[in-house]
Amino acid sequence: MLIPIEGVLSSDEVRQFRQRLDAADWQDGAKTAGSLARAVKHNLQIDDGSALAVELGNHVLRRLAAQPLFVSAALPRRVYPPKFNRYTGGGTYGTHIDSALMQVPGTDITVRSDLSATLFLSEPEEYDGGELQIDGPFGVQAVKLPAGDLVLYPSSSLHRVTPVTRGARVASFFWIESMVREDAQRALLFDLDQSIQALTPLAAPDDPHLVRLTGVYHNLLRRWAST
Repeated sequence: MLIPIEGVLSSDEVRQFRQRLDAADWQDGAKTAGSLARAVKHNLQIDDGSALAVELGNHVLRRLAAQPLFVSAALPRRVYPPKFNRYTGGGTYGTHIDSALMQVPGTDITVRSDLSATLFLSEPEEYDGGELQIDGPFGVQAVKLPAGDLVLYPSSSLHRVTPVTRGARVASFFWIESMVREDAQRALLFDLDQSIQALTPLAAPDDPHLVRLTGVYHNLLRRWAST
């Protein structure tokens, strides 16, 4: 299930992020890659422990907590602190899969990567290439969203970032451990929740069909969730 989420950051927030990120100390992103991914990862990142990364990452997390679509789609239990990367001058990230378990630096917390997220911080017209390509059951889906928008997709998916041949692609990326581990179960819950939300303004609060649907949602969540 691939879900785009619009407007996680406003245009003003994106502008402020970019002013600070464009002046940041960028480092070779291959330093943070695993043994296999290191050979295909050619981008730049800022130090995860830097004051800038922590401050901007916390801002992203606050915005996500206020996004009903994100909460409905991800059912987050834990979120790995957001990272920031930059692709330019032919930068690319070849086909890879994200690690299943990730230790949060400086803590004893391990995050299981159920969902991966990319928050775009460059407008599509600012750069050529740089599509996020995600392999799925119906083929490859290419994603290149407006700045401030985010895409969620299963961490179990093979994916890649195509070479950036002009300009710079700046983004934040992170992973989510969901209360519902299985993607198919999350997809069913998401569809059901979105239908309930769409029907709610059209029915009385005590409409028995709406009440029953809401009960089905919560009983499925109760069956599938782990906390």
